[in-house]
Amino acid sequence: YTCSRASLNMSASSSEVTLANIALARYRLSKYLKPTTVLEAPDLGKHVYLKLECWNKTRSFKIRGAYNALLNMKENQYATSSPYEVVAASSGNHGQALARAAHDLGVRARIVVPVTTPKKKIEGIERYHGEIILHGQNFDEAEAESRRIERDEDVLCISPYNDPHVIAGAGTIGLELLNQIPNLERVIIPVSGGGLIAGIAVALKSVNPFLEIVGVCAGHAPAMFNEYYGTVWPQEYSTLAEALSGEVERGSITIELTKKYVDKIVLVTEDQIASAMEWMVFQHGVVVEGGGAVGVAAAQFLFDLSDSRPTAILVTGSNIDKHVLMRVLTKEKKDEGCETTDLPGGGS
Repeated sequence: YTCSRASLNMSASSSEVTLANIALARYRLSKYLKPTTVLEAPDLGKHVYLKLECWNKTRSFKIRGAYNALLNMKENQYATSSPYEVVAASSGNHGQALARAAHDLGVRARIVVPVTTPKKKIEGIERYHGEIILHGQNFDEAEAESRRIERDEDVLCISPYNDPHVIAGAGTIGLELLNQIPNLERVIIPVSGGGLIAGIAVALKSVNPFLEIVGVCAGHAPAMFNEYYGTVWPQEYSTLAEALSGEVERGSITIELTKKYVDKIVLVTEDQIASAMEWMVFQHGVVVEGGGAVGVAAAQFLFDLSDSRPTAILVTGSNIDKHVLMRVLTKEKKDEGCETTDLPGGGS
């Protein structure tokens, strides 16, 4: 063992995200996670289904990538210190997932979060014995600090998206969907840094290259939309979908994978996100955070799903502070972070 843990992580390549590695991730995760529920959503269209990753451990899809990255690290002895140690930046969900997986696997986890992180998510990280480092006003500043720690202290940094093992873990959702939804033709997926959509897209397109992959960004968090289309829509850090906020790390392998495998990306407004959250509560009895609801928002307001094509919509998280949920349910949409703006990317 001659190279640093930091250099191992930063040398990641998109070529490492393959169907074989996603299948390996599914094997690893089978000891820790069960397939998540799929619900029919006839109000959105015939053969439309909701994939409830918000019911996974730590209440988000992030647990898949966290377990897979740490299991890969231990299998390959990428950490030589005792005990094993990792660092990560997070807007909350990745941090909770990594803290839980690290606790289960005997790994020390330091989680760098911005000071604006919702209280519920910070409490979740603490519940699973993650060591919290509050740094910066937004995810980008927290991410830069996690990379500094990786570089200066030679601690492996587990990115929430720019890591082939995190991406492969997320890709196991695609394999589950193929088993759960016969003749699946279209998947609608929330997008931030692109780890989720990249993993699912590689899994599904490797099996059926004609399957349609649609990404959805919050209008206030358009980073991957901008990367995909070459636009310059501004980042607004006041958003119901705070889990999706932040720019995409320069050179992230998710950019290449998204451009190669994803068919299109759209943007949804704050009011559309709020309406989708409300609809999920009253129509399905499911609490969903803003970032987890953007796919539902796109299905409600941007797409006509009456073509009866079997469609899965990813519902990716439910870690939301009580006061935010109450604001949404009482329709106080004039508050900061809930204004309506005209955005591109509509249509089906």
